[in-house]
Amino acid sequence: MESEHAGPAGGDATALPSSGGALPAVVRRRLATVDARLDVNSWLATAVVVAIAAILRLVGVSGPKGKIFDEIYYARDAWGLVDKGVEWNYKDNGPSYVVHPPLGKWLIGLGEWAFGYQDAELKISVPGHLTTTAPEFGWRISAAVAGVLSVLLLVRIGRRLFRSTALGCAAGLLLALDGFHLVLSRTALLDIFLLLFVLAAFGALVLDRDARRRRWARAVEAGLDPTLPGRAGRPTGGWRNWPWWRLAAGVLLGCACAVKWSALYFVPAFALLVLLWEVGVRRSAGVRRPWRDALLDELSWLALAGVLMVVTYVATWSGWLLTDDGYYRLAANYPNMPALSDTPVVGALNNLWEYHKAAYGFHKQLDDPHKYQSWPWQWLLLGRPVAFYWSGEGACGAPSCASEILLLGTPLLWWSFLPALVGAAWLGTARRDWRAGAILLSAAAGLLPWFWFALDGRTMFSFYVAPALPFLVLAVVYVLGAIVSPATAGAAAEGGRARSDEDAAERRLIGGVVAGAYVLLVALCFAYFYPIFVGRLLPYADWSARMWLDGRWI
Repeated sequence: MESEHAGPAGGDATALPSSGGALPAVVRRRLATVDARLDVNSWLATAVVVAIAAILRLVGVSGPKGKIFDEIYYARDAWGLVDKGVEWNYKDNGPSYVVHPPLGKWLIGLGEWAFGYQDAELKISVPGHLTTTAPEFGWRISAAVAGVLSVLLLVRIGRRLFRSTALGCAAGLLLALDGFHLVLSRTALLDIFLLLFVLAAFGALVLDRDARRRRWARAVEAGLDPTLPGRAGRPTGGWRNWPWWRLAAGVLLGCACAVKWSALYFVPAFALLVLLWEVGVRRSAGVRRPWRDALLDELSWLALAGVLMVVTYVATWSGWLLTDDGYYRLAANYPNMPALSDTPVVGALNNLWEYHKAAYGFHKQLDDPHKYQSWPWQWLLLGRPVAFYWSGEGACGAPSCASEILLLGTPLLWWSFLPALVGAAWLGTARRDWRAGAILLSAAAGLLPWFWFALDGRTMFSFYVAPALPFLVLAVVYVLGAIVSPATAGAAAEGGRARSDEDAAERRLIGGVVAGAYVLLVALCFAYFYPIFVGRLLPYADWSARMWLDGRWI
């Protein structure tokens, strides 16, 4: 997975240790990272992409009126957390039995606390602490902000991966123009928060990789002999050199798991990435036994990150732990549950564990048929999108009208994912490029586990693929980068025959036109389907024309 090649594109300068002669050129190149200095132009470009994402996600977010799809559960659970500290059933005046952790609902509840909450059926009307808006704005604003932040993160992660501001912005723009991401960003569901925290954890690990490589480069430049055994052949320690970004990734993964347990699938994948990257940096620096040294040096840090992940996860249950109102919280309220305990501290943790066992049992036996259920092999093909909202009411200038919010990925983008994964695998193998391996492994973590559950006939929906979406977009951009700029610089440095400057410029021009045309076509495709992403009222014939796969999309 590690390679010294610059990769699909190289638009930005890289941070190299000072040339003092101690560090061979090949080692300096292999340990190079993205320049850490402030690049005003890259941030201006990032701001433009983020502004596009924000406008698309925030304008009209209060429509349609009322709770759509699973907002009926999550918006109410979120208010229960704000009001009672736990999810609450206001009809029965007792705790709700829920099967997802609380963090995503806490974030939804933050918007309700700030902007107000209303529920006519339950006769609840509470003004906001900041200002009072339409209630739909209150329970959807947090998802919209999470969607915008995920676009920001993808731009910066893409820039760091590909060493190109243009490719980083292309990744963020493609995510901003994806209908699947847009719908999740405008609806009070949990999956956009899961996507955000998983992507943030990945970004933290990429920063950790760069920080560790700079540490080794400085040490070797200062005269470290990496061939020496023990600590004599390793960079100096100290708290300043701790893998802070890796520990931050542990916290972020804890947050992701506190939204949905499916974040757990990324934990072994990300741990494997860290180990492979640590082996790679030692091999590049000249360590004689990179695997052994990496395991000895890094397993304890991975374990600490795991501890932080668990502590963070448990902390998100503070409302349940610090009150007596939660489901299964007090054994005295559940006499038929002998496994529960009211022993101080230990009893609360025991009861939380029993609650988790019950929730796991629910997920394991979830096989009831549903109109919009789908299988993992259908997701990237858009085989069965989920209708969040439908109405035939209103005046549209035609005899029959339709208004729908359909959880549908922008077709041209999504139908590029499978070819892009194949292309990334081919190019990554040929170039021994760590970026392709990181993207593919992360995408696999978000996709492959669901194939296993499909063998048991578990009920599943297309939005389960949400946390894999940024990595699928990165796979597309990786291939676009290869089209724009082939990895010739590294090959030439190692004795390969370089293209002439004219040939290279012509290749970049043609590749840039192809990549730009692709992004433009995705934007046009997104614009065509935009009305059914946001519930705009259309003549029925216009709505029907957008149902490209007929009954599969209806």
